[in-house]
Amino acid sequence: MSDTLRINEVFFSIQGESTRAGHPCVFVRLTGCHLRCAYCDTEYAFREGAPRTIDDIVEEVCSHPCDLVEITGGEPLLQKRVHDLMSRLCDLGKTVLIETSGACDISECDARVIRIMDVKTPGSGEHERMDWDNIERLRPEDEVKFVISDRADYEWSREMVKRHALPKRVKAVLFSPVHEQPTGLEIAGAPGLPMRDLAEWILADGLPVVMQSQLHKFIWGAQMRGV
Repeated sequence: MSDTLRINEVFFSIQGESTRAGHPCVFVRLTGCHLRCAYCDTEYAFREGAPRTIDDIVEEVCSHPCDLVEITGGEPLLQKRVHDLMSRLCDLGKTVLIETSGACDISECDARVIRIMDVKTPGSGEHERMDWDNIERLRPEDEVKFVISDRADYEWSREMVKRHALPKRVKAVLFSPVHEQPTGLEIAGAPGLPMRDLAEWILADGLPVVMQSQLHKFIWGAQMRGV
């Protein structure tokens, strides 16, 4: 079973985040995460899933008319064979993105893979789990994401952007407002942050970031799976 990954779901949808928001994209969601962010919207991926061979995953990805692929989770870097999957997809000419929590070393990713790395805010409840060495591992084609719960999260994130000169390190710094998330079996839940509040804070400070809306939630609803 060494050539397998535990997969929660594979689906073809519209990319809802990052600088590629709005683009068709094939998503490969891996099972498992060692964090329990209060606002997590994929709690179902903590444990649900089944082993699939890398060959099988690649075949399904290639069955869709799309060359953009995102590897996500859960936390995909917890499964070491994910690197084999990403390299296979790159070899096939796919543009491969990986969305990762920032709590795992990103340096082992294939150089062709674009890393979209969370910087966990205090509102997540997991910011002390960050691997801060990842900041130095970022490359100009990567993107960094802050999920903002409230004004305190915003001010903390604003300081991190400046302290680490993130707009000079990466392609984009993404600020995303938390959507309302009910309490789950393993997460605390979150009340959500109005988009207008975050937009006005960014404008007032002239902050060089990209605000994102999680487009897929506006198309299909915040609790819909497989989109």
